Amino acid sequence: MRRHAITYTILLGGLGLLLLTGSCKKVLDLPEEKEYISENINYGSKVLEPILGRTSLMGQFNSDNSSLPLTFEIVNARYGDGRPVTDLFQTRPTYVWVAPYDGKEESLEAIEAKRKIEERPLFEVRESGQFILWASTNNELIDPRPTDSSNLVQDIRFFDLKVSNSGGDVFIRDFQLIPWREQPYFPFTDTNPYTGEPAPDPTDPNNPDKQNYIRPRLTNVIGDQSNRPLESNDNIKDVAVYIRPFEGGNGHNLRLKFMTPDGSFMNPDVFNETKWSELIHGFNVVKTEEYVQYDVAYPIPLVNLRTQYTNSNGGSASLDIDYSRRGFGGGLTYAAFGLDFNIYRPGDWEIVFHFRNQLPKFEDE
Repeated sequence: MRRHAITYTILLGGLGLLLLTGSCKKVLDLPEEKEYISENINYGSKVLEPILGRTSLMGQFNSDNSSLPLTFEIVNARYGDGRPVTDLFQTRPTYVWVAPYDGKEESLEAIEAKRKIEERPLFEVRESGQFILWASTNNELIDPRPTDSSNLVQDIRFFDLKVSNSGGDVFIRDFQLIPWREQPYFPFTDTNPYTGEPAPDPTDPNNPDKQNYIRPRLTNVIGDQSNRPLESNDNIKDVAVYIRPFEGGNGHNLRLKFMTPDGSFMNPDVFNETKWSELIHGFNVVKTEEYVQYDVAYPIPLVNLRTQYTNSNGGSASLDIDYSRRGFGGGLTYAAFGLDFNIYRPGDWEIVFHFRNQLPKFEDE
C-alpha cells in the first residue's frame, strides 16, 4: 500500500511539474525555439557550366548542420555589367519522370506512360539545393558562351541564392552560369564546342581540308586490302563515325548504317554475329539492305542507369557490331567494332560507321 502511495506521489509530482513549466512559459511569454541556420553553408563550386539542350543537375550543397528542411530561392540574377538576366526563367514544356525507368519496357507506350510533360523554368533550384537546367533549353532561348572563347565579365550570368529556415536567411553570393552551346550528341569530338563548326584535325589544325572525327572502338577488324588491323586515332583514320539527322523518318527513328569507301552502304547481314534486336532499347526493328532502323524514345539513354543497352556506368548507350569468319585451320575468328554514344535532341538520327579506306575482311582464310 505504501509503495502505491509513493508511485502516485511521483506521478502527481511529475504532472505538476509539467503544468508548472507550461504555465511559466505562458506567463513569461517565452519565444518559440528557432531552427539553426549556419552562416557557413556553401557549395563545392559556384561556377556552373552546363551544356544546353540536356537536363543537367549541378551543385554540391553543404548545409553545415543547419536545421532541415531549408528553402532556396534564386535572387538578383544579372550579367556582369549589371543588366538583369531573364532568359533563364522562361517556362517551357519538358519531360518529368513519374515512375522509374528500368530499361525493360517493351514498347514506346510503356516508356511514355512513365513520364509526363510539365511547364518548368529553364533553370531553377530544387528542394535539395541542387540546380537544374532542363533539356528544353537551346541556343536560341539562352545565348551560350561566346564563339571566340572569350570569357568577359559582361557576358557572364551571375546570381545569388537565398537559403532560409525559421532561424533566418543566409545569402550565398555570386554564382556564375556559363553555358556551353548545344551538343546534340556524344561523342562530340567532330565539332568545335564554341562555334558548332567542324573540329580541326588534331595533327594538322590549320588545314581547312582536314577535320577531327568520332572514333569507334575496333577489335580484330582486319582490312580486306592491307590484311592489317584497321585503326582509328589521331594519325590513322581508317574508320570514322557520323551521328547526324536524316529526313523521311517518323520523328523518333534511329538508323545504323555502314558506309564503304565509295559512299555506298553495306548490307548489315555481313555482320553475322550481331543480335540486332538486343542492340538498342528500341522497337519495331526494320532491317534493309542498307540499314537497321528502330523506333526509339529520346534522349538516348533515357536516364543515367546501367541496363543491357548501356555501358558499365549507365551514362551512355553502347553499340557492339560483331561478325565472324573462318580463320586458318577452319576455326572461327571473331571481330567487333562499336561506340558508346548519347543523343539528346529528339528527331530522326542515323549513326554511320564509315570505312574510309578499305572494307573489313569477311572472306574466310
